[in-house]
Amino acid sequence: MPLPLPPLLRRSLSPSVVSSFFLRRSMASSAISSDPITPSNTKIGWIGTGVMGRSMCGHLIKAGYTVTVFNRTISKAQTLIDMGAKLADSPNSVAAQSDVVFTIVGYPSDVRHVLLDPKSGALSGLSQGGVLVDMTTSEPSLAEEIAKAASFKNCFSIDAPVSGGDLGAKNAKLSIFAGGDETTVKRLDPLFSLMGRVNFMGTSGKGQFAKLANQITIASTMLGLVEGLIYAHKAGLDVKKFLQAISTGAAGSKSIDLYGDRILNRDFEPGFYVNHFVKDLGICLNECQRMGLALPGLALAQQLYLSLKAHGEGDLGTQALILALERLNNVSVQPIVS
Repeated sequence: MPLPLPPLLRRSLSPSVVSSFFLRRSMASSAISSDPITPSNTKIGWIGTGVMGRSMCGHLIKAGYTVTVFNRTISKAQTLIDMGAKLADSPNSVAAQSDVVFTIVGYPSDVRHVLLDPKSGALSGLSQGGVLVDMTTSEPSLAEEIAKAASFKNCFSIDAPVSGGDLGAKNAKLSIFAGGDETTVKRLDPLFSLMGRVNFMGTSGKGQFAKLANQITIASTMLGLVEGLIYAHKAGLDVKKFLQAISTGAAGSKSIDLYGDRILNRDFEPGFYVNHFVKDLGICLNECQRMGLALPGLALAQQLYLSLKAHGEGDLGTQALILALERLNNVSVQPIVS
């Protein structure tokens, strides 16, 4: 339902102008429910070409979509440019050339800047009926704010954070948590399906709430994994054989599948940065305080990840949690070389 024209403004305008105003709003409101999205009728904008965004955007280019990209560090967008993406000099410029604009950046402050800045933000350049899709893990309240701002301009906004790490992004196997208008989410499925599987979670902000719950689950799972490895090592077990043994039992998990071998190989390259995970867990704790929830496992995991930042390890991957536990116990987990 389009927002009503303010009474004072209505009285100051001629009937023909008022009629034109509502016609444009009606057209914008119906734009998203027209023809199915295809490369021939939908231009894509992409803001944020880091570890995750680069692979995700690449799938859209490979599928034949015309894509315009923006990233503060241009070199990180070069792979996509080489694939055929056009480079824009601002989020506003990206949106001016796009029907659907995806964002996946670092922090809520980045989301606010690239989407809502009145001069350079994407929303200021987006045409009526356009869609913003924020895939950053961010604050539910900010997702609601963006949705309201988009609606005021007769545009649409979906919060759609993802889970699955760098491998999920590369293999188009991400789990996507979508919040917003369900019809719009369904219409975007041809795009989401190129990156993974979309799960509609409810109204604006609910995608972010689902992702935060996901992060709480991951935090405790990762802590359990590294504690198990520390214990197995101290008990004299071959930790590689230990991981293989538990991976097919009740202790098996995505964390083991994605990060078990990386930990044993001391591969701490980021599939997801410690810095960003600390941010996510901090948002979770703030939401818990607002809800009156006590989640001690979450609080402990956040403190351990904070200790990694204190040691200058914020740019490592989340599997580097093993380093914090090794320091606590004065051990170094290494596989037995036969």
